[in-house]
Amino acid sequence: MYQKVLLPVDLNEEASWKKALPTAVTLCQTFGASLHIVSVLPEFKMPMVGAYFPKNFSEKANAAMKEAQQTFIQENVPKDIKTQSIIVDGSPWEAIIKVGKQVNADLIVMASHTKHKFVDYVLGPNAEHVVHHAKVSVMIVR
Repeated sequence: MYQKVLLPVDLNEEASWKKALPTAVTLCQTFGASLHIVSVLPEFKMPMVGAYFPKNFSEKANAAMKEAQQTFIQENVPKDIKTQSIIVDGSPWEAIIKVGKQVNADLIVMASHTKHKFVDYVLGPNAEHVVHHAKVSVMIVR
């Protein structure tokens, strides 16, 4: 039924994956699907934003995120699941949809918002936008 499952993960916020990851792993194991884990960095390359950061900050942040994501995968994803690590810049919900199209995902699994005010602000609206704008099935895990 599913061949490619996309899982957005905020490595700084466990609530973004703690419940969604086991669901995505189970679906991948059940259907023999691959797991595509995406993390979104803020857009540091914009001139207005980039001027406030040291030179090469975006590249360093991307490399640090890639390393952290690889560690996350090694610690949390069973070895029998084919997994792809993806780091992108930009608006979270737009980046999630864009990556979903690029990898040809047939399911996006993501966590709903939590009770933490900041996380509500970040995850709630993004999950809602993904649900409304994605052209593939979206599973919100509570």
